[in-house]
Amino acid sequence: MARYQVPPDPRKSNDERPRRLRADSQEPPPWRYLVLGVIVTVVSLILALALANALLARPPLEVAPVQPTLIILTAPPSPVPSVTAVLPTPSPIPTFTPIPTPDTAQAPPEVTVGYYALVAGTEGAGVTVRGGPSTSNARITVADEGALLVVIGGPQVDEPNSRIWWQVELADGTQGWVVGDFLQPAAAPPP
Repeated sequence: MARYQVPPDPRKSNDERPRRLRADSQEPPPWRYLVLGVIVTVVSLILALALANALLARPPLEVAPVQPTLIILTAPPSPVPSVTAVLPTPSPIPTFTPIPTPDTAQAPPEVTVGYYALVAGTEGAGVTVRGGPSTSNARITVADEGALLVVIGGPQVDEPNSRIWWQVELADGTQGWVVGDFLQPAAAPPP
């Protein structure tokens, strides 16, 4: 049966050399490095000072004198006053005359926008309220016979059927279009 052996650590090499001790004669003492660093620093400073003195000792470049430009500010001449023209008196601003609100207490002679209309002539079936002025538009609801409606738009003529349509608003706030054949003018309900 084979025995398990721990593999050697790759970080350790077999040819390790022992560390040198300070007393070793081959290693220079640390004061030699200090003296060498001081000498290099002093020589660098001397060279930098010599270069700075050489650049500062040069005479400045000659520059031609520049003549200054004089700018004289003067004020513009004052305008000669002119005679003010006499303006005519303005006409008064016209006042806005409001459009009188229709008197809905009395029924108009025919169905009119802004007035009330009564659903009539449906023989109790009521009239269909649609989404637009045509029988091809979707049904919204049915207004019962005798229902009081507010006419808010129209008239619109349905071309294929030659019917007149009115936009109305029911008592519950629903809006839609109704055929004018089933509406008759009505007075507003008492408050």
